[in-house]
Amino acid sequence: MATEVLTSENDIEKVISTYSDMIYRLAHANMKSSSDADDIYQEVFLRYIKALKKGLTFESEEHCKAWFIRVTVNCCKSMKTSAWFKKTAPLEDNFSESYDREIDEKVDFHDALMKIPQKYRSVIHLFYYEQLSIDQISNVLDVKPSTVRTQLVRARTALKEILKGEYFYEE
Repeated sequence: MATEVLTSENDIEKVISTYSDMIYRLAHANMKSSSDADDIYQEVFLRYIKALKKGLTFESEEHCKAWFIRVTVNCCKSMKTSAWFKKTAPLEDNFSESYDREIDEKVDFHDALMKIPQKYRSVIHLFYYEQLSIDQISNVLDVKPSTVRTQLVRARTALKEILKGEYFYEE
């Protein structure tokens, strides 16, 4: 992904196929709902296409990935603060039926992950699923690295408490 502007449909489709899974997973981790994640997913790529028309360029692949993560996080925050979102009740997603899960532990962990606060889910997702460093997460979320480290510790502690007895043996 060089500094040239990607304007052909093939280039746009390539970028969408490259980042679509990451964006959807991050949106779902933040929103707790497949339908809200779908909306965020669409909004992120609409913003990408609009930004291309205005001359958006990326310095590197890492810059492009960081841009998509930042836009996804911002879209999630915007949706959560919207009047529409505050006045609606979400439909419950039933992941055991909607996804073909091979291992029950994945469902258990996903359920536990959805029980921790959103700011911790974002950090866990970016650190473990997207494999970003603490400094990269700090830049993307616009917080101090020490805040990211603290949130990781708190998220791990919360997950351990939720999963206690299932995966952790008490000593």
